[in-house]
Amino acid sequence: MATDWEARYRERSATQPRPAAVLTDFDHLLPASGDALDLACGLGGNALHLARHGLITRAWDSAATAIDRLAAQARVEGLALTAEVRDVVEHPPAASTFDVIVVSRFLDRALCPALAAALRPGGLLFYETFTRAGLTRHGPQNDQYRLADNELLALFPALRVRVYRDENRAGATDRGLRDLARLVAQRPVD
Repeated sequence: MATDWEARYRERSATQPRPAAVLTDFDHLLPASGDALDLACGLGGNALHLARHGLITRAWDSAATAIDRLAAQARVEGLALTAEVRDVVEHPPAASTFDVIVVSRFLDRALCPALAAALRPGGLLFYETFTRAGLTRHGPQNDQYRLADNELLALFPALRVRVYRDENRAGATDRGLRDLARLVAQRPVD
């Protein structure tokens, strides 16, 4: 699987990766400082956005090509960003280590409890990935890697929902957010 992603990243041009809309639309919720993680970061659009926002950022992905490109960009910009080749499923983040975690276009349901636990009290999870609505041709073909209706809410029951959006097939399907669900959730302070 990692070799498939390596090939994809080698084929992509050197254009700047874009952060996920769940992050850019709600980055006003980000803390002014703290530790952030871009999990399964790919080329690191989310990681760069977090570091530019002033957060000490880590970016993890299994594709060395993507990590090398991200690390080079972070060096050019002088950002507080550490990019690391890491199997995030085999080596999830430790408990209470991050103030912000961003996951986009990646889904491993077994990892969700570890992600919730990796947030510090008050920490925020920004999550955006594909749903099974199937209105576009974007995303994985295998439903195993797509969310069922409202599933993203159920995957993080210990967190407080701050933002949720999943329009599925409601209304005019040629407009709005289709085939994606977005969640911003917060670990309670206790």
